Amino acid sequence: METTSRRLRVKRGAEQWRVLLSRFDGSGLSVAEFCAREGISDSSFHRWRSRLRAASSSQPERAAPAVFLDAGVLQRVPASAARLELALDLGGGLQLSLVRG
Repeated sequence: METTSRRLRVKRGAEQWRVLLSRFDGSGLSVAEFCAREGISDSSFHRWRSRLRAASSSQPERAAPAVFLDAGVLQRVPASAARLELALDLGGGLQLSLVRG
């Protein structure tokens, strides 16, 4: 009786491939060794790596997340006092100016 071993095809989504490719990056294995260990084909590996690189390079660069900056406590100045100015350089050529008085 002849037996054949067939690999079951596993449908993976983009996020699962990102995880696999991340594991490959830290594995120290060659592509062929990694694919054999994970039970995936070399062609699928290369196709998904290329596809995900292209997708990440075509997305616009995201702005840095908002960060709270404690500027300390401004000294209380009576409303009748002199003019108060505050200028913040936000980077990228943006500047925010606040003026009272």
